[in-house]
Amino acid sequence: MVPRDWHANVRDLAWSCPPAPADGHAFHRSLDGYRPTPLVEVPAAAAPLRVGRVFVKDETSRLGLPAFKVLGASWAVHRALAAGLGAGPAPVTFVTATDGNHGRAVARTARLLGHRAHVFVPDGVAASAVAAIAAEGAPVDDVAGSYDDAVAAAARHAEAIGGVLLQDTAWPGYERIPAWIVEGYATLFAEADEQLAAAGVGAPDLVVVPVGVGSLAQAAVTRYRSRPAPSRTAVLAVEPVGAACVLASLRAGAAVTVPTSVTSMAGLNCGTPSSLAWPVLHAGLDAAVAVADDEAEAAAPMLREAGVDAGPCGWAALAGARAALSGGDAEDRRGALRVGNDATVLLVVTEGAAADPG
Repeated sequence: MVPRDWHANVRDLAWSCPPAPADGHAFHRSLDGYRPTPLVEVPAAAAPLRVGRVFVKDETSRLGLPAFKVLGASWAVHRALAAGLGAGPAPVTFVTATDGNHGRAVARTARLLGHRAHVFVPDGVAASAVAAIAAEGAPVDDVAGSYDDAVAAAARHAEAIGGVLLQDTAWPGYERIPAWIVEGYATLFAEADEQLAAAGVGAPDLVVVPVGVGSLAQAAVTRYRSRPAPSRTAVLAVEPVGAACVLASLRAGAAVTVPTSVTSMAGLNCGTPSSLAWPVLHAGLDAAVAVADDEAEAAAPMLREAGVDAGPCGWAALAGARAALSGGDAEDRRGALRVGNDATVLLVVTEGAAADPG
């Protein structure tokens, strides 16, 4: 059998990190329309994966938008305004690059607070995604090139106009705002743990997270590596085969940039890990797996039958779990993830079918 795109990260199982501040979760609870997104059990997935129970954290509707991204955008905008970022008097212009959902979340948050947004999108972003961002009142500029090219264009524009670059990836010298975005994502995992406890389940044995630049995976690793005792929870990153920058970086032992290609999982189509996320992922991830578009699409019916109407990035979590845990050649992968037949698996489904990629 041809080896699949997989890398087990040999790491120090005793490694830990500081927890995310609780302020972000408290902030989200204060917002109009806030409620925890559902935790949905998918019994039909357990037997094929050879585990005890499978739960989905269903982020197909979050604060009126069809993806989790607004958790990070709203908290980061709040922190940026509190810190007085932006040149001159209000309104502030928040500038960002996106494949869809992050940009829409920034535009929505800015509009609701009486500020402005300007969004840059790379080649391949769906017209519906651009229209959804524009409907939030933000101008959208097309950038000929990749997501990384769009990020560079957004950074140049923010500097030129004295705006605030609100990007969900980091690089040396630009890490404060991405750190706030990761803090915002922590709400997702705090909710999931509370919901699992209410279902009579302790910490999950395996958390499966779709990965673009790695910020959501950073939030997951931070959650499960900041316990008083080392957590046995394994964290698995899932990427498209044509944009597996975290997998390639784990193999190289250092952050690397990979060329990207078109994928239906457009929100994961990122070629460079965030400089803020990478050290945490290198130290705390257990493995990364890459899945093809058809593998992701094949996961959609089971999620739909469970009442989770996910989009392509949302399909990735179940596709990644299947790739890692099932098949005749899976024993080594299961061992690397410390997953037994009674394990509890948490899949993070990051976007709804109605979501625009990103």
